[in-house]
Amino acid sequence: MEKISLFLKSEQGGGLVEYTLIVALIALAAVTAITTVGTKITASFTSISNKLT
Repeated sequence: MEKISLFLKSEQGGGLVEYTLIVALIALAAVTAITTVGTKITASFTSISNKLT
């Protein structure tokens, strides 16, 4: 029982969880930004292609 209470009081795993959440949020922001930019670039190329034909 003593080992369980020591495990529950330990805060070593908390840092790992925080870093994981930060990395996940950064990845989500990157995917969102890349998707937005990709959509705008596709629209630009489509517009240029339509003007050329």
